Amino acid sequence: MKLATSVLSMFLIVMSWPHSAVTQTQQKPEEIAQKSIEAWLALTDSGKYAGSWDTASSAFKAAVTKDTWISKLQSVRTPLGAVNSRKLKSARYAKNPPTAPEGEYVILIYSTRFEQFPSAVETVSAVLDKDGEWLAAGYFIKPASD
Repeated sequence: MKLATSVLSMFLIVMSWPHSAVTQTQQKPEEIAQKSIEAWLALTDSGKYAGSWDTASSAFKAAVTKDTWISKLQSVRTPLGAVNSRKLKSARYAKNPPTAPEGEYVILIYSTRFEQFPSAVETVSAVLDKDGEWLAAGYFIKPASD
């Protein structure tokens, strides 16, 4: 009887394990996109502007050349100084939005404090690229309206 109870206990543990493992690894598109975009933002934060262009989506690359992207970031981001803090305000999933090419998107809005610009809003759009990765498709920065 003791052996049967032990075997039954092991069976129940084994049967419940795959379900709990799958449940824990399932993430919302917003969560996956956020991780990807924050890695992308880290490139821009560290001045690796060419790297941020290289790792952006194909739509992003089609919209702006690498040289133009680097030049724009050097004139806009560099003067802002280091990022003191960045807090996600919202992340919204959208499929086939009316103002963008067909696809799956996540729009992430951050409240960001820079060394020389203490109140900014960064908006980053991520697109689910054809390889299944969430990649940057757009980046905008403006003063916060408080």
